Amino acid sequence: MIEESILINLVAELRRGTQILAVLGQLHQGQYGYSLLQDLNAKGVAIEAGTLYPLLRRLESQGLLKSEWDTQESRPRKYYVLSQDGEILFKTLIQEWNNLVSNMNVILKEEK
Repeated sequence: MIEESILINLVAELRRGTQILAVLGQLHQGQYGYSLLQDLNAKGVAIEAGTLYPLLRRLESQGLLKSEWDTQESRPRKYYVLSQDGEILFKTLIQEWNNLVSNMNVILKEEK
């Protein structure tokens, strides 16, 4: 019997590979980190704040996101949105995702 900890780690690895695509998919309109975290969790994409915020900073440093501070509220918030390069990359990643899903479906059907 497989140890539960092994299963938990492997499922986490599978999910980790989808987080960038999920984050990019939610940033066609500006969102601040906490709202993005809530939206992703509501849609079944479990991501920790300690993972999300460094990911947002990395994507911004790579030129895939733009950010802007909103200081009109009592608490300033940094809003992120896809840059033009981010939009292009997102579309490319969707194609790659669809190819991967298609290939995996072939493999998994062979196993039945």
